[in-house]
Amino acid sequence: MSAPVIPKTQKGVIFETNGGKLEYKEIPVPTPKSNEILINVKYSGVCHTDLHAWKGDWPLATKLPLVGGHEGAGVVVAMGENVKGWKIGDYAGIKWLNGSCMSCEYCELSNESNCPDADLSGYTHDGSFQQYATADAVQAARIPAGTDLAQVAPILCAGITVYKALKSANLRAGEWVAISGACGGLGSLAIQYATAMGYRVLGIDGGDEKAKLFKELGGEVFIDFTKSKDIEGDIIKATNGGAHGVINVSVSEAAIEASTRYVRANGTVVLVGLPGGAYCRSEVFSHVVKSISIVGSYVGNRADTREALDFFVRGLVHSPIIIAPLSDLPEIFDKMEKGQIVGRYVVDCDK
Repeated sequence: MSAPVIPKTQKGVIFETNGGKLEYKEIPVPTPKSNEILINVKYSGVCHTDLHAWKGDWPLATKLPLVGGHEGAGVVVAMGENVKGWKIGDYAGIKWLNGSCMSCEYCELSNESNCPDADLSGYTHDGSFQQYATADAVQAARIPAGTDLAQVAPILCAGITVYKALKSANLRAGEWVAISGACGGLGSLAIQYATAMGYRVLGIDGGDEKAKLFKELGGEVFIDFTKSKDIEGDIIKATNGGAHGVINVSVSEAAIEASTRYVRANGTVVLVGLPGGAYCRSEVFSHVVKSISIVGSYVGNRADTREALDFFVRGLVHSPIIIAPLSDLPEIFDKMEKGQIVGRYVVDCDK
């Protein structure tokens, strides 16, 4: 395939200061470095992390000015001179982990996301809220030809993240997994991955609309925190002793703390959601006597990416998405802050 004509400028959403104006405007098209591919981004998922990057409320500085986004799905249109294994026209994905050193202890053990020199899409590296974006050729996700790029976009962060979290819970088929924040962008995918992996799924979230979505996605028991008078008791009763594993994708500090109490003895609490300044509190006596584990699960590695995408390609998971123009990003962030999003927003980067 001949190299496509690449414009000098493009449309993107950029901000100059954390919490500043989100401007949809003409910006330069980046040039890929020797180890990078240039991707014509067709669609990008919108993640809660993108909101944090814009607000700058995490204890990790962003680059400024910044183009956010880290769930970009598109087509390879150019490559650096040292890139191998890619060709023009391949489908490629931009993940949270844009690149890593590949030589430190963590990278050697396939824990690239823990690399001290990790480069993060939409955070320390301009991301996918633009029509053209760069990614390290080693870390870019390989998306099979013919894949629906809008549908696959949320898999590139949300899907990989919850799949890795479920693996971190060390569950066996038939055991209960509770998903706290079950019907947001992460949770809606966690329900499906958990079901496909053979687990029984209990979801915690609020509202009839979310209860309906939970059942549609294959969940078994839904606990509505807006209606339940004893959430922990209801979970323990429904699971006959507590969930074997809990995936915390909500951004509620109180919900995270509660999960340490309704997890089953010998069970695992997995921390995924990142509420700013929050702590996970676990009462020591119960923690020891119940022999529970609390683990953090960050994003997956290249193998987790391949496996998570395979579940999607085989039709075992799908993204309940709402497609909107990239220019609508400020309004999407506003809805996200207010907790009004069911499923996952995906932006069309050409609009």
